[in-house]
Amino acid sequence: MRPRLRAIVLALGAPLAAIALALAAGAGFIALIGESPAAVYGLMAHEALATGYGIGQTLFRATPLLFTGLAVALAFRAGLFNIGVESQMLLGGMGAALVGAHAGLPAPLLLPASLIAAAVAGALWGAVPGVLKARTGAHEVIVTIMLNFIAFSLVSWLGRRVFETATVRTAAIDGAAMLPRLDTLAPALRGSPANLSLAIGLLLAALVGWLLFRTRLGYDLRAFGSSPGAAAYGGVDPGAATITAMALSGAVAGLGGANFVLGYKGFFELGFTGGAGFLGIAVALLGRNHPLGVLIAALFFGALGYGGLVANQRVPRELVDVLEALVILFAISAQAMFERLARRWA
Repeated sequence: MRPRLRAIVLALGAPLAAIALALAAGAGFIALIGESPAAVYGLMAHEALATGYGIGQTLFRATPLLFTGLAVALAFRAGLFNIGVESQMLLGGMGAALVGAHAGLPAPLLLPASLIAAAVAGALWGAVPGVLKARTGAHEVIVTIMLNFIAFSLVSWLGRRVFETATVRTAAIDGAAMLPRLDTLAPALRGSPANLSLAIGLLLAALVGWLLFRTRLGYDLRAFGSSPGAAAYGGVDPGAATITAMALSGAVAGLGGANFVLGYKGFFELGFTGGAGFLGIAVALLGRNHPLGVLIAALFFGALGYGGLVANQRVPRELVDVLEALVILFAISAQAMFERLARRWA
């Protein structure tokens, strides 16, 4: 088999096999509780993909996963495992909300400033583990996990004192900082919370792809991720590559907060991330750390999330959690299997 064709089979085969195996295992669970797998899956697919409101909900749920998946994938490409995407998105949403509510800028500048604040907040929080790894050798997995706890606790502690509300939330942002809803452009999506942050995510996916595969910086990051020793021998500064990759990853994650804060609620609220940062790891894994793959995987998980919500009348809501876990498990297993097959074909 030709190398290019083999690469395509490897790229598509493992994710599709993981999804098929997860759905098959999920069908077994559905049958055990006395329901028809075909009927349940049919209901999920129809509500998530065949109605205007359902498509809007799918896009809304896929949008933060697109940002977090891109953030995780970007770090992966540099050989780094960013587990702190959840807290980077949290602080990005906080930064966007504070600027949107209190900056007092003219209308044309307020939305760009809010988006920049989200990216900067995420980048600064993402750069911390990068600096610690580059300067002290601290493992980014441990540091980012600890920074998640620090960010959640810090925002909660400060929020209850600054905003003095029962739930930690900021004041409403200025209307000029709000992202338009997609149903104003596509009436078929009427009522759904999908907003223009999806377009920002699509643009960001294109930019990440261009950065990784069309620039010298992207080449250096990928070379460092593939072989740090060889990359250093070729002139790549390991410390600079580590800090840059983690800061860029954090900036992408921080921008993900715009979906909820600037496009939906109009204010920051503690817990708005809802685990999207951690699910972004599954999105990046299923998408093979490629921007296009991440986009498709985000749409799949978005449809699965909303489909599971509407199917809750027939099956437990936890079924979606089981399916997501099975997809991750089978994605890892299928990847190893297809890599062995590729080596045999070679």
